[in-house]
Amino acid sequence: MDISELREIMLLSARTGSDSSYYTGKNRLDEPIRFKRTYRSPVMGLANLWELWIDSESRQAAISIRGSVMEIDSWLANIYAAMIPAKGRIKSGKDKFIEYDLASDPKAAVHAGWLIAAVILMDDMQPRIDSCVQAGISDFIVTGHSQGGAIAYMTTALLYKMRASGKIPQTSRIKTYCSAAPKPGNLYFAYEYESNSQGGWAFNIVNPLDWVPEVPFSIQTVDDFNEVNPFSDAKALINKQKQPIRFLLKKIYRKLSKPAKRARKNYQKYLGKYLSKIVSKKLDGTRPEEFFPSNNYVRTGQMWLLQPDEEYLKNNPMAHIKGFPHHMHHSYIYLIKP
Repeated sequence: MDISELREIMLLSARTGSDSSYYTGKNRLDEPIRFKRTYRSPVMGLANLWELWIDSESRQAAISIRGSVMEIDSWLANIYAAMIPAKGRIKSGKDKFIEYDLASDPKAAVHAGWLIAAVILMDDMQPRIDSCVQAGISDFIVTGHSQGGAIAYMTTALLYKMRASGKIPQTSRIKTYCSAAPKPGNLYFAYEYESNSQGGWAFNIVNPLDWVPEVPFSIQTVDDFNEVNPFSDAKALINKQKQPIRFLLKKIYRKLSKPAKRARKNYQKYLGKYLSKIVSKKLDGTRPEEFFPSNNYVRTGQMWLLQPDEEYLKNNPMAHIKGFPHHMHHSYIYLIKP
């Protein structure tokens, strides 16, 4: 971990799409030293935007993605939390489809709201990324805080696939600093993401007192395991037992498996199909082609923990912020020690 680089990236992340009062005055944060902002996108999708920052000396580009803002569309992106396949199509309008690819494993799935945000933003990012490559810049850092970190996961996965397919040079370096990011998808998405980023190329920076990295709610059922597992044959094994053991085991199995499956069904009904209708109206018909039968969210990427100490607990700069005292950029930057 390059601590000086992390601090620089956190400082520019704090400025991405934020009102200046967030990082000036009593909330003052230092200016980034190396990177200069060269582009800010318009607001698009579910109140999303991104910025391009360039370090001309080291020939690096930072793709910085804004997190949640106090707008209903922004929070719709968060609670639109049913899973969709990590590779598929999004319907866009009446007869148009947008193909996306974040992982090869058909069992990989991700958060619907953040995936849609990433795909919409990528349409604006692509020409700027191409311009960077043409200018001799092929070293990219992807970053985002909170919701921005969740979308950064998706953006990074899209860039890995773009690099593999030759849409960006295969010599391009992609490094990711998510911070305070929630869980982006299931275990099979995490496996591929972590395989592609092994060797210190993708981090999620976490304050252990922050509740945001603990969401979305995870619901694991017997359907979430690999195909070869002892649970897939549980009913057959139970049926081989003698009474009254068979009756007792069947009852226990139902009591343990049915509530999780029922919760998953409700999750998809309300935070998937129901919200899909609302989001579709706001985005001119944009909606996933299908949902994925899982809500087994897991934390993803290499975790870099900023352990709070007594000094932090006494002097946390965001202690006055109700609900988010350990979540804002200021609390994270305070904990980054040289």
